[in-house]
Amino acid sequence: MTILRIIADVCIALGCFFALAGVVGLLRMPDAFCRMQSSTNITTLGILGAVIGCALHAIGMRNWAMLVKTLVIGLFFLATGPIAGHSICKGAYRAGVRPEREMVCDEYGRDEFDD
Repeated sequence: MTILRIIADVCIALGCFFALAGVVGLLRMPDAFCRMQSSTNITTLGILGAVIGCALHAIGMRNWAMLVKTLVIGLFFLATGPIAGHSICKGAYRAGVRPEREMVCDEYGRDEFDD
């Protein structure tokens, strides 16, 4: 087993750990906003670890087409995951969903009257 393969396997295992931690967060968090933060962690950190591991594996196999496809998928997830999470949270806030506890800083409430 080469060192590159071991590093790739560790990255994939870290991605699986973050995905599992995000699922536990989805089940344990009290409100929609906290759950949304956990689901964003799944897409950002979980998939990022798997993508890096897959890219390293592609380098080890010298499969450049697989490397390019993997990097494009990783960039797509990095660009769209946090933006989608923010949009969903802002839409939920505008629809009337509020956290269980009072917010310390209510940035969404500031935008509520800007329409």
